Amino acid sequence: MTLLTVETIADLRRKVAEWKAAGLTVGLVPTMGALHEGHLSLITRMLGHADRVITTIFVNPTQFGAGEDLDAYPRTREADTAMIAETGGHLLFAPPVSEIYPEGFATRVEVDGLTDVLCGQSRPGHFDGVTQVVAKLLNMAQADFAIFGEKDWQQLAVIRRMAKDLDIPTEIKGGPIIRDELGLALSSRNAYLNEAELAIARQLNVVLRKAAYDIAAGGFAPDTCAAAAEKLLEIGFREVDYVECRDAASLVPVERVGEAPARIFGAAHIGRARLIDNHAVN
Repeated sequence: MTLLTVETIADLRRKVAEWKAAGLTVGLVPTMGALHEGHLSLITRMLGHADRVITTIFVNPTQFGAGEDLDAYPRTREADTAMIAETGGHLLFAPPVSEIYPEGFATRVEVDGLTDVLCGQSRPGHFDGVTQVVAKLLNMAQADFAIFGEKDWQQLAVIRRMAKDLDIPTEIKGGPIIRDELGLALSSRNAYLNEAELAIARQLNVVLRKAAYDIAAGGFAPDTCAAAAEKLLEIGFREVDYVECRDAASLVPVERVGEAPARIFGAAHIGRARLIDNHAVN
């Protein structure tokens, strides 16, 4: 099939209605563009669940705070379109800002609790923007499935909570973190880094993985995380927002691992990029 590109909600809904009338299932892959292998893996995974797959590209202004990189965020629409087509996606929804937030738009979607920690502390209002746009995309597409990458684990947890609380029938799936050959989690913001910064950035995964192992072996999580944060600064990260061990579902702090799944989360700044990563604590 040739990739179809639409820019209006009406055209998107028209095509989805056509597919559903034919008895086809629909999957949704929301992105902000600047696609890489991590995004493409989500499209590929969704192709295994749904008959037709929609990829969205929308750089959502409401999830960027003051002084963040909205204007600088990479926009590579032509290359993104080619990658989606090559991967086998069926439809690209790439609306302008005015289509998503028309004049007079005044509604917010907030999830309490899960958004107050980790990235929610260092990026106030960020998750309100995420839930706002994702709620709209899920409503627009009426897809059977939607998938989000596990690199943004907190975002995935927030979206699952929102969909459950609002009785949105779309099944929310997670896709595993895709890393480069040296373990760096793929991110559109990696494009900001020069070679020296990339070498430092790749240590985020190493430090978090070692901390996860130490906690799993019986270490006291707060002390282990504090040591990991210090290590990141020694390596060359200019700032560390957090290194924390938390319950994988509720995101409440964990001091020692028990039966419930836990994860270690980290966010740190290098060059112009703010990088995040996480690991399971087995």
